[in-house]
Amino acid sequence: MSMQENLEKIQREALEQIRASEHVEGLNDVRVAFLGKKGALTQVLKGMKDVAPEDRPKVGQLVNDARAAIEQAMEERRNAFLSAMKEEKMKSETIDVTLPAKKPAQGHRHPNTIALEEVERIFVGMGYEVVEGPEVEYDLYNFEKLNIPEGHPAKDEQDTFYINKNIVLRTQTSSVQARVMEQGKLPIRIISPGRVFRSDEVDATHSPSFHQIEGLLIDKNITFADLKGTLAEFAKQLFGEETKVKFRPHHFPFTEPSAEMDVSCFKCGGKGCRFCKGSGWIEILGCGMVHPHVLEMCGIDPEEYNGFAFGVGLERIALLKYEIDDMRLLYENDIRFLKQF
Repeated sequence: MSMQENLEKIQREALEQIRASEHVEGLNDVRVAFLGKKGALTQVLKGMKDVAPEDRPKVGQLVNDARAAIEQAMEERRNAFLSAMKEEKMKSETIDVTLPAKKPAQGHRHPNTIALEEVERIFVGMGYEVVEGPEVEYDLYNFEKLNIPEGHPAKDEQDTFYINKNIVLRTQTSSVQARVMEQGKLPIRIISPGRVFRSDEVDATHSPSFHQIEGLLIDKNITFADLKGTLAEFAKQLFGEETKVKFRPHHFPFTEPSAEMDVSCFKCGGKGCRFCKGSGWIEILGCGMVHPHVLEMCGIDPEEYNGFAFGVGLERIALLKYEIDDMRLLYENDIRFLKQF
């Protein structure tokens, strides 16, 4: 077989295999078999040393023509494959713009957020303003101006996180009350929600980081009756019109007199159940008349002005309102729990 006949045979076989290829990978196999380092055309070129010198230009031209024909056929076949793939992809990804849009999945508000918004709605409706303050606080505002001086037992009881001697992670949002009173803009009607920190072990009812809502009213001729009426209305709006309140004497350094407030169990109506541990009452918050010494330290004349303050745990509100029995559920971000709200 002459060199020309051999080249024609190689070209014919290559073109037949190109036409028979069913995918792009098959074309790559053809390229390797005929145009690769060990391919058929390469072997022909290696045999050029046996060709007479005068015939080498002609044979070289024949090899180049065969290579060009094979490469052109491969390119046309590849383009046909890519065009078919693109057409198939367009068919499979067709979007009917006349169809209704898919409704995006919406998240759920956290039960703490729901409870806070409800508490804020109640007090804003009574004329209170929502005020926030720093979580990293001076000892001066967190303790001293609240009638808790150096060496006071309350400092140990609250298990404070100290950054240094004078700066703490606030243990209560009452520090915001001191800051607002210090500004001297009277009368004052505020609630102050925010995160507080205490060195508590994590369990079903305790956490080192939780939330409080402090309330403060400073004006002339304020009595404990005003405090009772305000908190009774708050309890009714939060837990229902049939809710009753009960005040028990207590002690807080920054209020005098002080009390803890219970609400009648909204689960059993005060008859006694597992939810209220059979007592018919549920403890909900601490409160009292602002201590005259606190007013003095914050630049307010206790002979002319007085007022009341109260503090309620936001998590406690959420746990009671939604009948959750473990505080840790509020922080675990389990979607099965959160989607219930």
